[in-house]
Amino acid sequence: MNMNSCLIWFRRIAFWEGVSTVVLFGIAMPLKYGAGMPEPVTYVGWAHGLLFMLYAGLLALNWFKLRWKPSRVAIYFLASLVPLAPFWVERSLKDKNAPV
Repeated sequence: MNMNSCLIWFRRIAFWEGVSTVVLFGIAMPLKYGAGMPEPVTYVGWAHGLLFMLYAGLLALNWFKLRWKPSRVAIYFLASLVPLAPFWVERSLKDKNAPV
């Protein structure tokens, strides 16, 4: 995987990880606790977990391939733990338009 495609994949996964958080907290959990339907949390939670692991793996890959500073990696990792922050990560990488 070349440097540009690593960055593109990381941006895509950051976006979808953010979407999965919104769906999990905004739809699946209210269905579980408000309507007694636990199934959506099972499936959306599984997808969210997979996307989080991909996010972390691609973050590490970009760290090594693009030689990001540890501070940048730490900020992007912490962003993965805050709802909606992965959208900021995706946007910041898109706006910079440079894999540095």
